[in-house]
Amino acid sequence: MSTATPVTTTPPITPEKVSASEKAKKKLTSPWASLVALVIAVLWTLPTFGLLVSSFRPERAIKTSGWWTFFSDPKVTFENYQAVFDPDGINLADFFLNTIVITLPSVIIPLCLASLAAYAFAWMKFPGRNVLFIAIFALQIVPLQVTLIPLLTLYVDLGIANTFWTLWLSHSAFALPLAIYILHNFIKEVPSSLIEAARMDGAGHVAIFFRVLLPLLTPALAAFGIFQFLWVWNDLLISLTFAGAPEISPITVQLSNLSGTRGTAWHLLSAGAFVSIIVPVTVFLLLQRYFVRGLLAGSVKG
Repeated sequence: MSTATPVTTTPPITPEKVSASEKAKKKLTSPWASLVALVIAVLWTLPTFGLLVSSFRPERAIKTSGWWTFFSDPKVTFENYQAVFDPDGINLADFFLNTIVITLPSVIIPLCLASLAAYAFAWMKFPGRNVLFIAIFALQIVPLQVTLIPLLTLYVDLGIANTFWTLWLSHSAFALPLAIYILHNFIKEVPSSLIEAARMDGAGHVAIFFRVLLPLLTPALAAFGIFQFLWVWNDLLISLTFAGAPEISPITVQLSNLSGTRGTAWHLLSAGAFVSIIVPVTVFLLLQRYFVRGLLAGSVKG
């Protein structure tokens, strides 16, 4: 009597499943994607490079030929920058300092207020919380142009017209809805077990915010801070509306005046425009990794 040998079957070998993120990463790191990114970077940088070259060319050369002719007949001068920084002339240094004074508080104020408000909407229960959050979110669709005249009237009634306060308050008010929305979504992704553990240790809302959440908020705060810095630095509309006195006008207003009163002085406009973009370009290049990290922070669970 013989015993039959059991037949075993080997399951078919199936290829490993590739996640969507791995597929996207593979596509983005392909040679074609790198080539497209390089072409976009060159096209994006070309106008800035042309502005830099024009700012060092003599006035006659700028008015008679394009900036690309610089390489066939290179002529360099520093007279353009000397003219825009002349204390008895345009003197962009004062307006450059005004821009710094306007920008820094306009970034710090909304970051402080928005982080506190975002924590309250995310982890504190109070009547009307959802309705109020939706109302704040809806403020993002309101064009800021419709608020300029009412705000200007309010500032005049309060007696703070033609002061830095009008610019600080306006920039902060316009930035708060987006800041609260971004920070709220980030804080909401923090595991509730972390908050509960802090409460079990006796921490209140103040301690939880400053000791637990604030260190985790750094990427999101950095991302919005960079975005707000660039927006305020390059702003012209709000400054034209509320900065009525030259003593508080930023550099964008002075450049706008140059284009109106010196429409043919391209050598001064090119130098002044390049001076105005030095700081925002430097800030973005130095902090771009924090900007990307903050945009991606809280977007993936697990």
